[in-house]
Amino acid sequence: MSEASRPAAAAEPLHPLPPTPSSSSGGGRKPSELVLRLATAAVLVPSVLWLIVQGSAFVLVAVIAIVLLGMREFYQLIEAKGAHPEWTFGLAAGAALPVVAFVGNEYHATILMTFVLLAVMVRAVGKAQITEALASISGTFFGVFYVGWMLSHAVLLRDFHRIAAAKWGPEAASAFDPDSGAFLLIFTLAAVVLCDAGAYFAGRAWGKRKLAPKISPGKTVEGALGGVAAGTVAALLCKGTFDVFWPELSRGMPWLLAGSLGLVLSIAGMIGDLVESLLKRDAALKDAGHLLPGMGGVLDRIDSALLAIPVMYYLMLATTYLSAGFR
Repeated sequence: MSEASRPAAAAEPLHPLPPTPSSSSGGGRKPSELVLRLATAAVLVPSVLWLIVQGSAFVLVAVIAIVLLGMREFYQLIEAKGAHPEWTFGLAAGAALPVVAFVGNEYHATILMTFVLLAVMVRAVGKAQITEALASISGTFFGVFYVGWMLSHAVLLRDFHRIAAAKWGPEAASAFDPDSGAFLLIFTLAAVVLCDAGAYFAGRAWGKRKLAPKISPGKTVEGALGGVAAGTVAALLCKGTFDVFWPELSRGMPWLLAGSLGLVLSIAGMIGDLVESLLKRDAALKDAGHLLPGMGGVLDRIDSALLAIPVMYYLMLATTYLSAGFR
């Protein structure tokens, strides 16, 4: 989006917009919307699984595409608040982060993030308009961090054996098959996707007490508990399925660890969902986009995974390090 196509910057400081009025329907989706959601999931789920199985390079391409789409929606949220992020620079930086993670690791991606922040600040200094510098710098950089850096961990998780061997040595990585990253990434997505589904159906069936009424009026405590239970069970079922059909990929994860991770990932995914709901409510928008029928935008679909995937990656690094130390 060109600078010329955007409205002129306001002279007065930015002020938060009022929150979107709560829905009077009690948070339930219309049956037709549920059908659309299930139909979209029927297309997305096999596609994502196929990409993960194909290898790290396929995951990299998919992550770059998702980052660009997600950051586009995020910057539209920022513009709905009246700020003007650096679109071209932010999108380029966000797309570069998964590539850097693919050829290196999260340390190299963090170095790139430092240069991105410096470049955004230098760019703001060179602009004639200074009244919105704080909002522009913050919005541009947070978009790169929130979508680009967080989702780049999917590339790292898919290539976990290589990362663990480089960090802790070949002996530490010997517990994992070279292609075990496919299991780890599918395990993570199974937990967060089924947590979301479990929260939806449990909330509709038993939801009474609001979980975060100011952020997302439709979410309930009962739905959250049902989601955590469903996500944990989904993680254990994923572990069991791989143990039966592809045991070499899941042998590095004991059952106790699988259950614990399923619980933690479900909670992390729920927090990620609430964070995105907070951003949308601040921007007075119901959905971040309309690309996915019944699901809203790309950002609406990946919000849980944005937090859960990095959590899974760093927890696996920690457990691998600790396991190697006790050998």
